[in-house]
Amino acid sequence: MSEAIIVGEQTFDKVVLQSDIPVLVDFWAAWCGPCRAVAPILDEIAKEHEGKIRIAKVNVDENPALAAQYRITSIPAMKVFKDGEEVREIIGAMPKPMIEEHLAGII
Repeated sequence: MSEAIIVGEQTFDKVVLQSDIPVLVDFWAAWCGPCRAVAPILDEIAKEHEGKIRIAKVNVDENPALAAQYRITSIPAMKVFKDGEEVREIIGAMPKPMIEEHLAGII
């Protein structure tokens, strides 16, 4: 699975919290320009690091309870989960090298 996986309130636990590899969750919305700019970068990271990290996407408009649970106050917001725990938070759109820098030591 080398592309981002769409998750929601029904699938978040299974796909993210029960994953055997780290998961970067991209909290986004369709109307968010910076979110659209980050999406292809995350797809590239998913392909290049297949088997080391999974990329999941949560639409905050469709999943407000998840957005509230994880304290999403601005988007794009990315949270990295490992062994069911949040281990890193990345806020805002940024170039691929900066995102990969945030993932150093995780993947």
